[in-house]
This record gives sequence, C-alpha cells and structure tokens, in this order.
Amino acid sequence: MNSIAAVANPNIALIKYWGKRDEVLHLPMTTSLSLTLREFPTTTTVEPRPELTADRVTLAGAPASEAFTGRVARFLDLVRAGSGDRRYAMVDTANTVPTGAGLASSAAGFAALALAAATAYGLDLDPRALSRLARRGSGSAARSVFGGFVVWWRGEGVGAAGDLSSFAEPIDVPPMDAALVVALVDTREKAVPSREAMRRTVSTSPFYPPWVAESARHLDRMRAALRAGDLATVGEIAEANALGMHATMLGARPAVRYLAAGTLAVLDRVQELRAAGIGAWATMDAGPNVKVLCDSRDSAAVAAAVAEVVGAAERIVIATSGPGAVICGNGHR
Repeated sequence: MNSIAAVANPNIALIKYWGKRDEVLHLPMTTSLSLTLREFPTTTTVEPRPELTADRVTLAGAPASEAFTGRVARFLDLVRAGSGDRRYAMVDTANTVPTGAGLASSAAGFAALALAAATAYGLDLDPRALSRLARRGSGSAARSVFGGFVVWWRGEGVGAAGDLSSFAEPIDVPPMDAALVVALVDTREKAVPSREAMRRTVSTSPFYPPWVAESARHLDRMRAALRAGDLATVGEIAEANALGMHATMLGARPAVRYLAAGTLAVLDRVQELRAAGIGAWATMDAGPNVKVLCDSRDSAAVAAAVAEVVGAAERIVIATSGPGAVICGNGHR
C-alpha cells in the first residue's frame, strides 16, 4: 500500500497573521510575511488503506487525542473530496518543536500533511493550490509550503472568491544573512488556544482595527526593506508589528496575555543589545517565547546574551532560513 512521507518546517511571521474574516476557510484579516526556518521540522506520513473504517492518527507513534484526530480527519475529507478516493488513512506526525507553545508547530504539521496527503491521494496541485489546501488545516501552514521569506495574501472577499485569492508565495529577495535566535521562555501548551484568542481579539479589542490598518503599512515598508536588503528596517518593523499584535490581545475582554515575566526580560535584553550597538529585534507569536532577528554574524553573541536571561543555553536555538515542504519518502507496505 502506498505510504507517503513529507517534511515541512515552521515559519515565523515578521508581519503577523492575527484574526480571520472567514473561520471555515481560514481567510485572514491581514496579509502576512514570514521566514521559514531550517530548524524544528515536522515529518508526516499518510497511508490510505481500504480496510480502514475511520482515519487513524498517531503522534510519533502514540495515539493522538480525539480532538487532533478529528482535525486531521476533517482535513483529509477535503483531500478525499478533491481526489474522489474515499479511503481512510493511517497518519503519523512527528514534531521536533513543542506543540501549542507559539512556535508554529501547526504550520509545519499541516504543510507536511497537505503535501503528503495530496500526493498519497493522487491530487496534482501546483504550489499555489497546495498553499491554499494547507491553509484549510492551519492558516499559517500556507506559508510553510515555501522556503525563505514568504508572503501570504489575505485575498479579497469570502467564499470561493476569498479561497482562490488567499494563498502564499515566496518572495524573491537579495541574499540576506539573517538568523532568528529562539528563546524558549516557556514550552508548555498555552492556556488560551490561538483560535479562541483571535476570535476574542477581533470581536472585543478596540485596538484591533487600528492594528489591521497599520499592518498593511508595515507590509509595504517591509517588502521595500527586503528588496533593499535592509535588515535593520525589517527588524524594526517586525518588532513594532509583534508588539502591536500583543497590545490588541491585552485590549480584548477578557484580556489575552501571552507575555510572561521571562518574555519581558528577553525584550529588555534585546533593547540592551541595541544600545550596545548590536542589531537585534524581537518578535513573538501567540505564546511567551521570543524570537530575536539579527545578522547571523551576531547570532552567537545574541544567543549568549539572551541565555543569561532565560537561565540555560539549552533553551536557546539559533535558527536560519530553511526550505519549503518536500516529499521525503514513499513506498509500499
């Protein structure tokens, strides 16, 4: 029986995706821009089997939760509807990044699942269509289909028009020797899932509409900075966009607060690094962990400085630009 394995990597948004205008199709309120990492890959294997009466999902070989299994099964239903192949599948996924801690594990996971499932079920998708499919599993997975710097367009409208126009694609930029120093402040699963936090922020935060408008301006400026190879401006915009996103969450009712004491300590250290003449800029996703953008030549110094704050060098990872999703194995069992 055909067994297809794919690997994909997480991406870290520099211009954030936060909020949906269509929760079924995962159509975002804003266009976002990210960097796919080489580190923390997720490998997913999909094997359609005619004898199965339901999808079976495991995480690194152990049975997945009912909630996660249901999420994967609903995604596979989309693939089966497109291919006409109604077989259920054995699915195994193995993360190398903590799940639910704001480190984009779902982006890597659903990008890998989209590629493995589409291949296993015989769907012939171009990269744009694969990105749209991955988006249906997890919005930011649309970006992990591609490597390097990637833009995910918000698209226009809802329904079929929105679905067709909301996709990711790579950005052609001059060589930029950037690194992201990842500070693992707290790798526990967060108390408020991203979907709930987004919904609450969009519906109740008075700071959300201004952030959406500012994010569009951030995007235009960052794309220009990337074309110019201007890492400092990219970093300044990324930090402003992330801090603004977290401000919208604090304005929600009840407030969503992902920033922990350790997060603030790392942000203070990043400011100290800049005051000392080292280019370093922070960004955070929906979680307490901090990613520090810097020139790769400064990454060791940045990592050492941040390690002093988080208390252990093993809680620091120096990440660099990585590839898009690829098939990494197939065969018959």
